[in-house]
Amino acid sequence: MTEHEDAELASSIEAAVRATPGVKNLYRSGSLVSNLVDTAIEALGLRAAELPLVSVTRGEDGVTVDMSVGVDASMNAVDTVRAVHQVVDAELEAAGAQRAGVRITVVHVHETTFPIDGAV
Repeated sequence: MTEHEDAELASSIEAAVRATPGVKNLYRSGSLVSNLVDTAIEALGLRAAELPLVSVTRGEDGVTVDMSVGVDASMNAVDTVRAVHQVVDAELEAAGAQRAGVRITVVHVHETTFPIDGAV
């Protein structure tokens, strides 16, 4: 696959993951420093801000997919991650890509607004 095809695969995986029940948001993976550098580069117009939040890298063993997700607190996070993993596998299979690895990091749990006991 070419770099363009990898970007298309990342975009299709991102769309499928966003449609997965329990997923509230996707976040850019990486360290705080790398995310700050990326944000600065985008602000300078040196790279498109529309780049996928899902990372797809190709190696000798196949494709590795990396993402950071926010999940809905009203859903079981483990079940949500399993569903996301299945969605990624389906997208890779549809693209004819061999999976080398999938890393899904839950970075935020979006709480549903519940009244706090004793709060007014």
